[in-house]
Amino acid sequence: MPEGDVGLMAHLMRRAGFGATRAELEQLASKGYEAVVEDLLDPAAFADIDEDVWKRYNMELSYNDSLPIHMGRWLYRMINTEKPLEEKMTLFWHHVFATGWYKSEHTPSMIQQIETFRETGMSDMTTILVALAKDPAMNYWLDNCENHKDEPNENWGRELLELFSMGVGHYTENDIKNAARAFTGWTFEQPIPLYPFGSYESDFRYVAEDHDESEKTFLGETGNFDGEDIIAIVAKQKATARFIARHMYNFFVADEPQVPAWELEPPNDPAAVDTLVDAYFEKDGDIKHILRTLFNSDFFKAARFKKIKSPAELVAGTIKIVGTYRFPEPNEDVVALGGTTTVMGQQLMNPPTVEGWHTGHEWIDGGTLNERINFAVNQFNDLSKPGIQDIINRLGQRSGKLTPDKLVDGCLDLVGPVEVSETSRDALLRYANAAGDIRFDSDRAREESAVHVGRMLQLIVSTKEYQFA
Repeated sequence: MPEGDVGLMAHLMRRAGFGATRAELEQLASKGYEAVVEDLLDPAAFADIDEDVWKRYNMELSYNDSLPIHMGRWLYRMINTEKPLEEKMTLFWHHVFATGWYKSEHTPSMIQQIETFRETGMSDMTTILVALAKDPAMNYWLDNCENHKDEPNENWGRELLELFSMGVGHYTENDIKNAARAFTGWTFEQPIPLYPFGSYESDFRYVAEDHDESEKTFLGETGNFDGEDIIAIVAKQKATARFIARHMYNFFVADEPQVPAWELEPPNDPAAVDTLVDAYFEKDGDIKHILRTLFNSDFFKAARFKKIKSPAELVAGTIKIVGTYRFPEPNEDVVALGGTTTVMGQQLMNPPTVEGWHTGHEWIDGGTLNERINFAVNQFNDLSKPGIQDIINRLGQRSGKLTPDKLVDGCLDLVGPVEVSETSRDALLRYANAAGDIRFDSDRAREESAVHVGRMLQLIVSTKEYQFA
């Protein structure tokens, strides 16, 4: 099997999922790239995590009032899922349709929203936007529960157009007003009071007597529109196709400028975005078709290490390498996973604003970089972790003796493969030269060599290149 196949497969699994172990990469590479893409696009063919089993080991997961518990639960799914693209698309839509817990402080509705993204995230744009408009967490977040026939509230209508579909500059204030009128009467069932048993879920509710039945003009079309009519019109706009295509490029391919700059700054790769726009219209906004086009494209395959990992990607990907948090083994630190990404700047289910998180280099500042590096290095402290043992065993099988050059290259290969600059490689080689040749031809030699391998892995995950996907 050509080594390049493993590198390309590693790239695909970092972007379409949260990474993979070396054994997984070799198995996937033997299957073939396009076949793996089709598997990723067919999550129904793979088993889901049996959360009933999981809850037996982590009883706190049965309590749906605590946000940190369910942040950890989601990260645990990212690490263990057999449907990595389904989970990655859930994270994608959570970023695009940013909804924060801090306004409602109602965890069940946030859990429900994430599950909606999981269920609809690879359907089509119309289906996704309708589900979003009926989502209780979004309804409360953007005040559509306050949008009444005789007193319209424009917040949801404005953000639907500005941040969730078309982007600034492609609609008028009158379009916002008429969109708001079309969504009057779309609200949610008031949940049962919190006390004494905790929070309960809510569901969408349509109040017919509170809906504006008059004629509306929206994006050049006129009729007695309701919310689904508005979304149908939005979904067929070229501005919507381009907005979602650029989001997908930014999330899966390479870092772009931040969303507020998109009307001022062109895409980094206009031809790639055009390709995704064309795919959008080829199948009426079918998300799987766009993703298939993206993952099989030359521009995607060539874009290795062009994106800074989000905290969720960094945490889930690093844990997959070291092989801990394996389903369904009990693990008291599952809840702590959410806190780990929070200190890096990404509190899942609680983005800072409706604009979502700023990505790319804005993930990193002096404080968050320190947290990111310390987390990654600390995961490689314990040489008994199964993923680290696998790396040590593979290095030992390659040669009875590893020269400093081979130690550096072997570790870079097995932890990624990770591509580093000449400057970073020289720094890694300085340690390797100090350690000298390492051997695996006796128990004592293997034990001593394992320490050097562990330290080399820690140095690699502390490089700037490890921050990139």
